[in-house]
Amino acid sequence: MTYSYLNRRDLIVALSGTGLLAALPLKAAAQVKARLVIVGGGFGGATAARFLKTLLPSASVTLIEANREYYACPFSNLVVAGLRELSAQRFSYEALKSQGIRVVQDHAMKVDPVGRSVQVSSGQTFDYDKLILSPGIDFRWNEIEGYDEAAAEIMPHAWKAGQQTTLLQQQLSKMKDGGVVVMSVPPAPFRCPPGPYERASLIAQYLKTHKPASKLIILDAQDKFSKQPLFEEAWSSLYPDHIERYGASEFGRVVSVSPSSMTLSTEFEDFQADVANVIPPQQAGAIAHHAGVADMTGWCPIDPLTFASTLQPDIHVIGDATIASPMPKSAFSANLQAKLCAMQIARVLAGDSPQPTTLTNTCYSYLSDTTAVSITGVYTNSGGALHSVEGAGGLSPLDAYPIIRQNEALQAKTWFRTITEQTFG
Repeated sequence: MTYSYLNRRDLIVALSGTGLLAALPLKAAAQVKARLVIVGGGFGGATAARFLKTLLPSASVTLIEANREYYACPFSNLVVAGLRELSAQRFSYEALKSQGIRVVQDHAMKVDPVGRSVQVSSGQTFDYDKLILSPGIDFRWNEIEGYDEAAAEIMPHAWKAGQQTTLLQQQLSKMKDGGVVVMSVPPAPFRCPPGPYERASLIAQYLKTHKPASKLIILDAQDKFSKQPLFEEAWSSLYPDHIERYGASEFGRVVSVSPSSMTLSTEFEDFQADVANVIPPQQAGAIAHHAGVADMTGWCPIDPLTFASTLQPDIHVIGDATIASPMPKSAFSANLQAKLCAMQIARVLAGDSPQPTTLTNTCYSYLSDTTAVSITGVYTNSGGALHSVEGAGGLSPLDAYPIIRQNEALQAKTWFRTITEQTFG
């Protein structure tokens, strides 16, 4: 795979989704009066709501989201490492409301696929013609023995941004110099495949700068991971004294934890931690299971052309909850899947048929506060499945000049600013 550098214009075009609109019957779409409900207000759901309202201005668009503010996971590892304020991760839904989208701040509790309605915790129900679920992820509590919601208050996962992010950052700040941080990485699939390794890099920088006698131990349930050569090159050059990693073949998979003794146990060894970051195994968010769109894997099979559920009619699923490999579970993927799904729904409601498209994804990962790397994938959804486009996309080069890594860090900032503006306004 060759390296493909994405400049600012390419990035904005890729995020805009304008290429998806070329064959949309706009006049017919403008007259559609449909009831459209979206559950989940992250990069998938909020984008889908905004895009649907733009494409189908006469339709009723309702977004159901339990939280009044959204805390973004991308860039939250910078918060963990004390390099960014959590407030910079916070976004509101006011811009969506001003666009004419009804925002319901409540928990979606039940979906009736036959009656086509969603019930929230207050008891209110919302009827739909089309439903988009963007439920994100939930954790498989106790799949690691001893790791439940109470344990997460002592050994934070910080895999949903907000209070957990702050908790992990505070624990690192309070840890004595010479302390040991232990991170547990789950088996794939999980949200943001390179996320644990970006976090490891930034924690290592924090330790190197503020607590140089300390170290980070990564206990990993997998041997291979996204951008592995790039991360390992950075760790070797930047943090040789601050990172140790044990992969699956080195019996690095954590099978149990003891919050009271701050111990993480693999099949053959116990590790004592001063700070423990336990990222648990994951599955689709709870509402996906209540709606009957998740299968035995815990994730949601979809038609890659429209992101319609293959298990329930008139329900579409986007973002981290989907089975959409080779697309990763990333904010970029969720954002583009939302646009694609909205466009195909608009086509169908306007009396046209779905059309195959090309999708892309770019994931940036910080190696330090000023350097980053990226991986770009290009995919097609023709032929009834998602496939990588051979020879397209690419990975940042190994042994690159510092300016390349620095430029990618700047590119990452442009990406975050662009995607959050598109999603939340």
